[in-house]
Amino acid sequence: MIIPEIAFTLKDGRKAVLRSPRDEDIPGMLECLYVTAGETEFILRYPEECGKYTPEGEKALFDSLNASPNDAMLLCLVDGKVTGNCQIAWKNSIKTRHRASVAIGLLKEYWNQGIGTRMFEEMIRIAEENENILQMELEFIEGNTRARALYEKMGFRITGVKPNAVRLRDGTLLNEYSMIREIKR
Repeated sequence: MIIPEIAFTLKDGRKAVLRSPRDEDIPGMLECLYVTAGETEFILRYPEECGKYTPEGEKALFDSLNASPNDAMLLCLVDGKVTGNCQIAWKNSIKTRHRASVAIGLLKEYWNQGIGTRMFEEMIRIAEENENILQMELEFIEGNTRARALYEKMGFRITGVKPNAVRLRDGTLLNEYSMIREIKR
């Protein structure tokens, strides 16, 4: 699904744009994936695991999402720099097509600027416009209080927990929490 450009102003006054990814965004997206993996323990990869992401793979992903009638990815750009992304993916089987998964990632230097909220507003709009989607779903890692606060602000609620779902390098085990946001019709 192609999302047209959505311009907005960050809390610090800078201008930002949300839009669907383009081929010219591939290097910035790869850099964003790598950097965010090292900025927090709450992303499910370490920087050295980002080698699996290639320009060819990102192009295929971008092309697939942009051609999809239901799935979408938004990039946030500030001064032309890819600062984060958000994705919504609709489940396609008959029994689960009422569900859509959502994920978000944002460079730490852009936290607390309203980007996450604005990306989620757009993902919610997409879900609400799809008559098949009855709920949005996501997961967060134990201790990620900032993400949890954003998700709760956007109407998500905890529905389950996977104990010890994540194991950090130092051996620490963290739970993974599932959340949903029901689409009211």
